[in-house]
Order: sequence, then structure tokens, then C-alpha cells
Amino acid sequence: MPERKVFKFRIKPTSAQEAGLSRYAGARRFIFNWALARRTESYQQTGQAISWADLSRELTELKSKPEMKWLKEIDSQLVQQALADCKRAFANFFAKRARYPRFKSRKDTRQSFRIPQRVKIEGGRVYLPKIDWIKIRQSQPVDCPTKSATFKRDACGRWFVTLVTEFALPEREMPKVRLADVVGGDVGLNTFLTLSDETPEIDNPRFLRAASRKLRRAQRQLSRRKKGSRNRTKARFEVAKVHDRIAHQRADFTHKLSFLLIANFLALSFESLNTRGLARTKLAKSVLDAAWGMFFRQIEYKGRWYNRHVVFVGQFFPSTKRCSECWQINENLRLSDREWDCQSCGRHHDRDKNAAKNMQSEGFRILVAAGHAETENACGASVRPDFQAVGGEARIPPL
Repeated sequence: MPERKVFKFRIKPTSAQEAGLSRYAGARRFIFNWALARRTESYQQTGQAISWADLSRELTELKSKPEMKWLKEIDSQLVQQALADCKRAFANFFAKRARYPRFKSRKDTRQSFRIPQRVKIEGGRVYLPKIDWIKIRQSQPVDCPTKSATFKRDACGRWFVTLVTEFALPEREMPKVRLADVVGGDVGLNTFLTLSDETPEIDNPRFLRAASRKLRRAQRQLSRRKKGSRNRTKARFEVAKVHDRIAHQRADFTHKLSFLLIANFLALSFESLNTRGLARTKLAKSVLDAAWGMFFRQIEYKGRWYNRHVVFVGQFFPSTKRCSECWQINENLRLSDREWDCQSCGRHHDRDKNAAKNMQSEGFRILVAAGHAETENACGASVRPDFQAVGGEARIPPL
């Protein structure tokens, strides 16, 4: 089964190479804006958008014009990929995954381009067609065939290359698990993760909240700088550096935690959260800072890589309101109730711990239904008890 793995390295270009990278990014922006303008213009004039095949033929004719001869200095795959990016943007719009495509601005410091083939990594360098070898900070070897390469300049002005590789995941039988092998998890805003076993609660680091003072100071300095000045550019970089550090801290935390869980447990069960819907509520800032979606995505693909069970229970499962002992549902439970007593069995519950235990039992039930779990039964034993007459009565031997 093919799986994808992504490597990201920072590029250390010379002045001439950085100018070449910027030229490539500018060409990609020009082709994307040209395709977007042609498609919009065609729809406004005829009521029907121009086909992508016709647009590709017009692109070939465009490159042959005298005023556009500079496009011949750009790698041909980059030009075609820019057209494919515009096509994908429209596909996302019609599928209601994104809004209508917008024109790319040359003032945006974040510029990128993609080349599907002919990009090679060798000896701490990356080969870019028509630019030559560029030094990179290669932290690990790339041991899989490269499928595509994306070169991107972030808001801080640094260049990175992202390599998408593909490898074959061997066919392996999923391990059989028992109820004790399944660990349920409940994510939250007060505590990031609560597990159903004796593992201590994992606190929510709140990286954005922790850096809010520094971010506020940097943004205040930016607002005081004159537009178009060099000092404003420097101030914008300072704001970008704060955001970049927050993003790296968040990614480092989720990667380490997800790998720790996958390495220590055979089966994990979580609730399927509608993070996109939660990001539209009054808790949006805290929800986005917690990065539950990033954490679940890392847990899911690492579970496939390391042959672990990762179960996501439906979002309408009453994990918080249901008693983990008698399964009685408490309809009167409020969001502010962090502890509660079951009216049926009298059990005292911690809200997050009870939800984690319910995640464990429901995840085990799903694994049993899928045939990946073992239950305690009399499989292989005789179904007919050995009756022996003792004093005129039938005696069943003890189990």
C-alpha cells in the first residue's frame, strides 16, 4: 500500500540563486493570475468558462510571443504546474471546500512554486532545473523516490524546499487487542488530553496565549511604521517571526505527543470532533491554538506506519454525559460541570476521565465489530457440561 512522506529542508541560496528562485515564483504567480483572468473573462463574455485544454493551448501560444520570451527561461514543468494549481483552485471552489480563487499579489512575501520532477537531493544540496545545485540544511536522508518538490519563501523571507516522497507500506496483519490494550482519550481546552488509564493529564500548552504579550508588542510596532518604509518591512518580519515560533512550538508538541502515544499503546480511541465548526464559535481562538486537527492527523498516519489501531468514534456519541459504570446518560450535565455524580449508580465522575473511559469501551466495541479484538469467551471449550451424579444430584465441575 503506497504511503506518502514529506521532507522539509531550509535552503541556503546565494544572491544569484535567490534571484532565480524569486523569478520562478514570479512566473508561477503570473501564469496563475493569467489563467484566472482568462477563465473569468470567458465566463463573463460567453456564460461558459474556457476549457482547460484550450487554456493550455493558449499558454503554449503565449510563450511564443516576443514580449513573453522570458517564460522560456522558466522550467516548463513549473509553467504547467501553475496552470494545474489554478484548475485545482476552481475544483475546490465548486466542491465548496474554498472560496472563489483570488489573484496572487506580488507584495506578498510568501511566494511558492512546484516542480513535479527533475528535482534531486544529493550531498546536502538540491538540484533545481535551470538554476543548478543549491545548498540546503539536510537534517535527515531522503531514502524514498521523490514525487514532487515545492519551493516556498515564508513570511520571514526564508526559502524552504518540501519534498513529497512515496514508499510502499508492507502488508501486515493488525494485532489482536483486548479491552486492557485499548486506551481512550478525551481532548479539551483546560487539559489537552486525558487518557482512560493511569497516565497523568497532559496540560494544554497554549502557545499563542503564552506569546500574546510579545506578539502584541510586535504588532503595535508594526502599526506605528509608515507604509512602504523599510522600517515597516522590518517590523512585519518581527511579527512573522513570532507567529513562526508559535507554529513550530505547536508542531513540535503534537509530533512528540503523537509519537509517544503510538509507541506505548496498541490501540487508541478518540472522538471525531468537528474542528471546523468549533472554529466558528466564541472559543475559536482557543480551539485553533489547541490544534486538535493537527494532532489527530498525526495520530492517524503514524498509526498506519507503526501498525497500531486508531479508532475515531462518531461525534454524536455521548461520551461526556454517559456514566462509564452503568451507562446511564445524564441529560442535565452542563459545560461548567467538571465533576458529577451518577443518579443511577451513585458513581462520582471526573468529567474528562469519564469521557476517556467511554471512549475506551466504545473504541473496543468498534474493534470487536471489525474483528480486530479478542473477547473473553469459551472459544474451543466443550459446550456440554460434564454432569456427574453425586448423591442423586447433578454436579457441574467448576470453571
